[in-house]
Amino acid sequence: MAKDKKKPSSKAALKAAKAAKQEKKASKRDKKQSSKNKDIDSDAESVDLDAVLAQYAKEQEQYHAITEVPSAQPPSARTSATLIANPANENELFLFGGEYFNGAVAQFYNDLFVYNSKQDAWKKVTSPNSPLPRSGHAWCRAGNTKDIYLFGGEFSSPKQGTFYHYNDFWRLDPASREWTRIEGKGKGAAAGPPARSGHRMVGFKQYIILFGGFQDTSATTKYLNDLWIYDCVNFAWHAPKLPSARAVPDARSSFTFLPHDQGAVLYGGYSRVKATAAMNKQQQQQQRGKKGGSGGGGGGGGSSRVVLKPKVHEDTWFLRIVPPASEAPSTALPTVSWERRKRPANPPNPPRAGATMAFHKGRGIMFGGVHDVEESEEGIDSEFFNQLFVWNIERNRFMPLTLRRPKANANKRAAQQANLSRRERGRADEEELLANLKALEMKAGGGAADDIAEAIPTADGDDDGKDEARPEKPRLYEFPHPRFNAALAVQGDTLYIYGGTFEKGDREFTFDELWSLNLNHLDGVVEVFKRELEDWQGSEDEAESEEEEGEEEEDEESEDDEQDEDKTDARSTSTAPTSVSGKETVDEDMGTTEEISALTDTLPHPRPFESLRDFYARTSEQWQNIVVDELSKVAKGTEKTPKEIKKLAFDRAEEKWWDCREEIRALEDEQEAAGIGEVVSLADKAGGEAGGTGRRR
Repeated sequence: MAKDKKKPSSKAALKAAKAAKQEKKASKRDKKQSSKNKDIDSDAESVDLDAVLAQYAKEQEQYHAITEVPSAQPPSARTSATLIANPANENELFLFGGEYFNGAVAQFYNDLFVYNSKQDAWKKVTSPNSPLPRSGHAWCRAGNTKDIYLFGGEFSSPKQGTFYHYNDFWRLDPASREWTRIEGKGKGAAAGPPARSGHRMVGFKQYIILFGGFQDTSATTKYLNDLWIYDCVNFAWHAPKLPSARAVPDARSSFTFLPHDQGAVLYGGYSRVKATAAMNKQQQQQQRGKKGGSGGGGGGGGSSRVVLKPKVHEDTWFLRIVPPASEAPSTALPTVSWERRKRPANPPNPPRAGATMAFHKGRGIMFGGVHDVEESEEGIDSEFFNQLFVWNIERNRFMPLTLRRPKANANKRAAQQANLSRRERGRADEEELLANLKALEMKAGGGAADDIAEAIPTADGDDDGKDEARPEKPRLYEFPHPRFNAALAVQGDTLYIYGGTFEKGDREFTFDELWSLNLNHLDGVVEVFKRELEDWQGSEDEAESEEEEGEEEEDEESEDDEQDEDKTDARSTSTAPTSVSGKETVDEDMGTTEEISALTDTLPHPRPFESLRDFYARTSEQWQNIVVDELSKVAKGTEKTPKEIKKLAFDRAEEKWWDCREEIRALEDEQEAAGIGEVVSLADKAGGEAGGTGRRR
């Protein structure tokens, strides 16, 4: 009996094992098929983002103290990271976060890297209290402190089927590298902005201003145009009440948001807007099928459909912020209003998305971008750029910047200086400056000399010879490869360009490199580091077809690049005289007027080959008189000490020097080509006016 009982039990076990084996095979086959199809949404249900982020937070707790250790290699490749100059150290840059997609999965980062430009060295900072991994976040420096504030960003599942947007707010101490999370006080607006990424932030006095961005779900993407202000003194968020009768910017992300002495300025951006598109026959048949297949002849009502189309914004806005009066309570809110400006003069053409901009002395420095030239059922054909533009905020005008190649027929003085070491050059410049100061002091009774000594920085950014032993970095006289969404930052007068993205077909290239450019000299782009990536894990057929296309297109691209360079040089040569002469008609802030060149107004202006020091030494008395006149027109209570007047005068002179820089550079190029580079400087040293400069003023 016992034997009989065992037999059916054994058969049942065999059947169960066989069924389990078949189920395992089927599961394996499904997984294989799923990976072949590369279904991006396949992980939407299987990946719990909250659990993944909780694991990251648990790993973060392993760090018991803030540590900063040298990194043998620069940060790993990533895009949508943020780069900012350390406000507490003139030689450091901070890089945080970002993501990297290799064709199969996306990886997000929350590491903080510090780059020291003086030592050419990277350090990695670990902290027990650090923001979780993210990309598409925004950060900025506070206007009243040296702290850095960060908000939002996004995180996704490995195959990007599900997204997570952050609404957390952080403060970074640049000196100690300590992160502090700032919790909102109360509910509603007091709790802070809702979650988002692709937004922008800027500091103004004691406030942090946040605008725009987008929220992405698996179903739709919502672009935002809400405005938020954080008070760094009262530690509170609020959504300012805007005048109901005034227009506000459209919802957008990836725009430019730069500081202004009366608020902030906004330019461009990207969004997707509703539009109607004609349906092909197959789509019309599907539409009729959904409606039951009847009523097909009624006037072609189903021949169009509503779609979301990309829109590149080209408008500019000024955000005016009036702080509360000094006698108002400390919790009083500022008055805020948007003012639409006219379209800027000479904007980049064609319009482009993903062109990033950094702030430098009243100007925006813009690089890169992408323009979608054609949309079809198969996809979008895109054109990528590596042009550099300067946007003069006050004049609302763009000008292209070009690199200056070294000239073979340099003058004798430049050749002699090139043979000197950095230390010797610095000593020679210092001696020349002291001699000029002494001469001015004897001539003006000491006033101008004291003025310059107090107002002008003592160095131009040289390292006093401490880095002579460092090997020279490669220097290129053409801009890096075209790309969009590169991270930009300016430290001193040096622009840094990090990473960025380039697309070819369905393949996405993430640049793993850092470049620097001296904005004063424009004497070539320096390669800080550059690494090639070969870990794309997209389909092999796609990669093979792209390789074949790449070989054919390389020759064409090289020829096109040469032609483009010739055209660019021709354009810059032909347009420079127009901008210098001031004959071009452009749109100004509140109307269409004839543009007044920076060289034709009544204010003192620099001359070709004149440094900021020389310019201020020559015009310091005029600038002081201008400042005194302006102060006399303001209400009483604005009296300034002589030292404050000198400082204001130097600030005005520096602003004018940069405002005229592009036009002066065009004149310098013309004079160098004619072999008269030293004439103007000799005339200036003699104290006279150069006879040939009248028509250029």
